[in-house]
Amino acid sequence: MDFQLKTLSIAQAANEKADVLIVLLAAGTTTSKDALSVLVAQARTAGDLPDKAGKLLALYRAAGVAAPRVLLAPLGDGGPAAVRTAVLAAVNAAKGSNPKRMAIVFAGAVDAAGLGSAVLAAADASYVYTETKSKPEPRSLRQLSLGVPDAAALREAFDQATATVAGIELAKEWGNRPGNHCTPTMLAQAAKELAELPNVKCEVLGPKEVAKLGMGAFAAVAQGSAEPLRFIVLRYHGAPKDQAPVVLVGKGITFDTGGVSLKPAAEMDEMKFDMCGAASVLGVFRALGDIQPAINVVGLVPTCENMNDGRAIKPGDVVTSMSGQTIEVLNTDAEGRLILCDALTYAKRFAPSAVIDIATLTGACVVALGGVRSGLFSGDDALAEALEAAGEASQDRCWRMPLDEDYAEGLKSNFADVANVAGRAGGAVTAAKFLQRFASDYPWAHLDIAGTAWKSGAAKGSTGRPVGLLLNYLLAQSRKGGAAAKSSGKTQKAGTSRSRK
Repeated sequence: MDFQLKTLSIAQAANEKADVLIVLLAAGTTTSKDALSVLVAQARTAGDLPDKAGKLLALYRAAGVAAPRVLLAPLGDGGPAAVRTAVLAAVNAAKGSNPKRMAIVFAGAVDAAGLGSAVLAAADASYVYTETKSKPEPRSLRQLSLGVPDAAALREAFDQATATVAGIELAKEWGNRPGNHCTPTMLAQAAKELAELPNVKCEVLGPKEVAKLGMGAFAAVAQGSAEPLRFIVLRYHGAPKDQAPVVLVGKGITFDTGGVSLKPAAEMDEMKFDMCGAASVLGVFRALGDIQPAINVVGLVPTCENMNDGRAIKPGDVVTSMSGQTIEVLNTDAEGRLILCDALTYAKRFAPSAVIDIATLTGACVVALGGVRSGLFSGDDALAEALEAAGEASQDRCWRMPLDEDYAEGLKSNFADVANVAGRAGGAVTAAKFLQRFASDYPWAHLDIAGTAWKSGAAKGSTGRPVGLLLNYLLAQSRKGGAAAKSSGKTQKAGTSRSRK
């Protein structure tokens, strides 16, 4: 979609050529005498326009307005969350007329957070998956103009928001593809294509390289599938080489049967979403290539299928991880932690400033937090607080969960250094405790996105989360790095921004 940012007042918006005009209205009275302001004042006087985000008043062929359809959308308290609610409601209501050009104008002042919220909400509401449909209904909305009082002042925020949309939509696209259209090899090819972006490089390792590295846990999960595993290494260099990178590790199980510990048939189709952690890493790199922030980032994606054949791992098998620790596999459906643990060991070679793994890891986290917040686990308070703040700022929220050592008791094994499961109680926490064993050499956080990565039911599909959270965190870190370099007299590569035109 073509996003455009314009300087528009509510009076000027009346002349904007669009199929639908959405006017976002802050609380308060309007005294201007232009056509739209008069309509707003009349509607409020009549009680037809309550000041609550999500409420709408539709107008058709309003006098003095160029757009044939107008939606008046109150913003409630005017915060980013209210902006998102208002824009989602308005764009969803407008979709029925199949508009090709839409304009959204802020009738009053707007800050960077509010503008970004509007861009992301409009993109979210208009996204359409078409890849595997024989007669797809393409996204009808081709152009979205956003009118603000001062476009120049919000250009950087706009560019970051449109880049974030590109990343989220890439994550959605790969998350939504069925397993036969998203194999480990196909996912690796998608990662290679990201290397066409500025400052992004990609390397893909296959079974021989993984075996040579000693990634026995990762290889064990993949051995029951006819599809060969891939280990994807993405690098974004936006800062000096001596600046320690942030490493993102994304779980990439492109389909999960549960293995010998077979899942129930009902809703097993949704296990194509078990690679949404990997998809979020790809989405982040897509956005980084556009934004070009002053930071170094590494993306690690272990990707394979968890399938059954005569070679598949069995409950009770013992495998040796890259770290040298042996693992008793008590449940083959707890495979995500097996591929992640080897990637976490591999991450050490980058001497990272922080490592964040992202995984659709446990049903227990869905029970605990539902689909509202991702589960956040970390023994590092500074890292956890930064991620929580990034979640709040991006409206891609997480909730910190405990990591008490007592939870690790159930992972003890008589036959290996550690078991891969510890029973049902506290399952999200014990899974995180398992991963923590392999991440002791650097600041580490784990995001369990099993409840937030996709939706079920009539709205079934990938959400693209937590691309927004991760990008917000990385951009905040890049700003801190730039400030530190400036205060020490050092120089860093300046970030640049480009809007998606």
